[in-house]
Amino acid sequence: MHSLSTMEVFLIAMAIIFCLPYLVWRLGRTDYFAPLVVVQIITGIVLGPGVLGAALPGYYQFVFTPQVVQILNGLGGWAVMLFVLIAGIELDLSRAWANRRESGITAGLALGAPLLMGALAALILLQFPGWLGAQGQRWQFLVGVGMACAVTALPILILLMEKLEILRQPLGQRILRYASLDDIAIWGVLALVLMDWQRIGRQLGFLLAFAVACVLFRRMMRALPERDRWYAMLVWLALCAFGADWSGLHYMVGAFLAGVVIDGHWFDQDAMDRLRHNVLLVLMPVFFLSTGLRTQWDVGGAVVFAAALLLLLAAVAGKLAGVQLAGRLLKWRPGEASLIGWLLQTKALIMIIFANILLDKAIITSATFTALLLMAVMSTMLSTPMATPRLRRLGACHTDTSGG
Repeated sequence: MHSLSTMEVFLIAMAIIFCLPYLVWRLGRTDYFAPLVVVQIITGIVLGPGVLGAALPGYYQFVFTPQVVQILNGLGGWAVMLFVLIAGIELDLSRAWANRRESGITAGLALGAPLLMGALAALILLQFPGWLGAQGQRWQFLVGVGMACAVTALPILILLMEKLEILRQPLGQRILRYASLDDIAIWGVLALVLMDWQRIGRQLGFLLAFAVACVLFRRMMRALPERDRWYAMLVWLALCAFGADWSGLHYMVGAFLAGVVIDGHWFDQDAMDRLRHNVLLVLMPVFFLSTGLRTQWDVGGAVVFAAALLLLLAAVAGKLAGVQLAGRLLKWRPGEASLIGWLLQTKALIMIIFANILLDKAIITSATFTALLLMAVMSTMLSTPMATPRLRRLGACHTDTSGG
């Protein structure tokens, strides 16, 4: 009897990864409350060891062998590096600087309030065993989980505002400014959490070498024609990710740094949009599945869901409270703060990347990772149903009255 090779089993896994979420999304018409990326994340959780793997261990052991999982992790790692690189490239800090008072106040409160409430929720979790990772310190856990509650996924926010037809309107551009500033803060805090004082010399050496390399890289990119910049960008990504991981900061931090120093106007915007969409279509489902394979329910399914609901409450209430306070200080129109607060609840991609890093560094356990993953999914699923009626009530969104 012919036994299947690793490649054949891998292709079966790939067929499941791309077929099952698409069928659920298309036949279930879930797009209003659960975009395809959210369905892919949920499918990854269901296919993982804690749900379908526990119910049908034979299926799990046959499809997700150690060799297949290793291949999926490699593909998923490259996919998320590309995605984070593009997120870094798409940051436009010049507009935020031009409206720095309004953007700074709003971004600071939209990030600070849920971070504080998330840290308080993390403090509650620390009173019980099973949540703090083997290599994590209490302050790392508090800051890491707090920041996970404060994250807004800029790429998913862009897709959502495109669907709501406000991305190119003044309101949409304001929201992008707030999310862009928070994106910078998120990665900065992550770098602080990952600082390894036993390897501080190596990390400082990487940052110094990165600063020098940036000057040379930017000069080279300006001199190259656009067709060659795409290849140079990929080499730059691999080198920065390697350097960051070698120093102990994590390769995703390197990928984000690689993108931040690249100017978006070096590339055709339509081509960059297509690259982002193609990465989401072709590669990111593999990352979602490999993320789902990391979920665990060791402390009990009900306990994990309870922790996820606690984190969801902290994330949603903190974000809404922070944006409402910003709206009062800046005298926004009635209804704007509520709409913006719900749109900024999109967490699915960046929060999952963030939580993966915390898990890789053993700052959190698999149970905490699973709770954060569930929180990110629920928060993202709330965004469209809660934002859509508020957008209708707000009416005309064509005039920027932010006072920036």
